[in-house]
Amino acid sequence: MPIATYSLVALDCPEPEALARFYQAVLGGEVRKYNEIWYDLHAPGGHRISFQHAPDHRPPKWPQGASDSQQLHLDFTVTDMDRAQDEVLALGATPLDLDDRGGERGWRVFADPAGHPFCLCVQD
Repeated sequence: MPIATYSLVALDCPEPEALARFYQAVLGGEVRKYNEIWYDLHAPGGHRISFQHAPDHRPPKWPQGASDSQQLHLDFTVTDMDRAQDEVLALGATPLDLDDRGGERGWRVFADPAGHPFCLCVQD
């Protein structure tokens, strides 16, 4: 018997409503405000991502070397990589790893507007 049931992933950020709206544009769903420092995105499929205000937030670094830590990243499955890339860039994402292998590997890495890394992955 499990000890717990998965509930959500919470991301620290400087502007929780803005980051919740970014992910709502990427995934769909409904943004709910709980208080001034906490917003939830209830995404399709019953998944939930929360966004917590962190005034001294420092974004994680995408690994450039063995000692770098990405801390956490989110993966999203897409059917059309190029279209999805264009759309997340238009929403304010920043490319982190768009080398020539991106299409061959099946994923591309971006940072959300608060600097958290996420991957777009081609659906198998």
